[in-house]
Amino acid sequence: MLINDTDFIKFPLHIKGKVRNVYDLGDKLLIVVTDRISAFDVVFPNLIPNKGRVLNSISEFWFNYTKDVVDNHVITTDVSQYPEEFSKFKEELQGRSMLVKKIQMVEAECIVRGYLEGSGLKDYQKTGCICGIKLPSGLKQAERLPEPIFTPSTKATEGHDENVSFQILQNKIGSDLANKLKDISLALYNKASKHAESRGLILADTKFEFGILDGKLVVGDEMFTPDSSRFWAMDEYQAGRAQKSFDKQFLREYLETSDWDKKPPAPMLPEDVIKKTEAKYIEAYERITGKKLD
Repeated sequence: MLINDTDFIKFPLHIKGKVRNVYDLGDKLLIVVTDRISAFDVVFPNLIPNKGRVLNSISEFWFNYTKDVVDNHVITTDVSQYPEEFSKFKEELQGRSMLVKKIQMVEAECIVRGYLEGSGLKDYQKTGCICGIKLPSGLKQAERLPEPIFTPSTKATEGHDENVSFQILQNKIGSDLANKLKDISLALYNKASKHAESRGLILADTKFEFGILDGKLVVGDEMFTPDSSRFWAMDEYQAGRAQKSFDKQFLREYLETSDWDKKPPAPMLPEDVIKKTEAKYIEAYERITGKKLD
């Protein structure tokens, strides 16, 4: 079943993101992961089959796997344990949703980089640093860093993520909280990276969001999904070039060769791009979890 929107849910809509719809249930939230896909900050008219189920199930796997590092906001992903009002929507919600505790989100995006790519690569090429962290000279694209680094970002006034130094983060949210975010983020990355390597994958970088519940830090939102992390195949890895990743690779490659100006509205996608994108998401799930997608 493909899900584009969730208008059938009559609870207040808390947040509508590019992919997730979040509903306010009082002291809880219901997160529903749709099959929408975006690129260059534009949502496409096509849906990617199984994408919502893959992203939700990967997050569920990692939330369980990392409980010894930090607690998380998940209550259950079993629709039969949701409030009674959702029982009639089991087919629509099972496998693509989770009931979570409502937490006070920390105003920071916690990014850990183990390899040189993305905005970190651009910063390094300009300044030799990422978020104020000096790196060795001569590093290539996608090269492994001497050690993983914590490179936070914050929301600027216009709503875009803005890479900042750790000092700026400390000034914004306080040294104690900033240090906790750094330590937990690095511990999560190291644990997940080891698991990924055991599955033939490189976890190049990732981002987390944290919140406060009963005075304690917990991790929320999503975890180590292909939408929040770069996963590369170890057997195809070669520093000095862009790597094939387990997310929107085929979509991005197609768009770069199209005449679309990367502004709304997004064009319709060819069927082969949709199928290849779906296959890559499913492969990510199966390689990370060691299970077949049900």
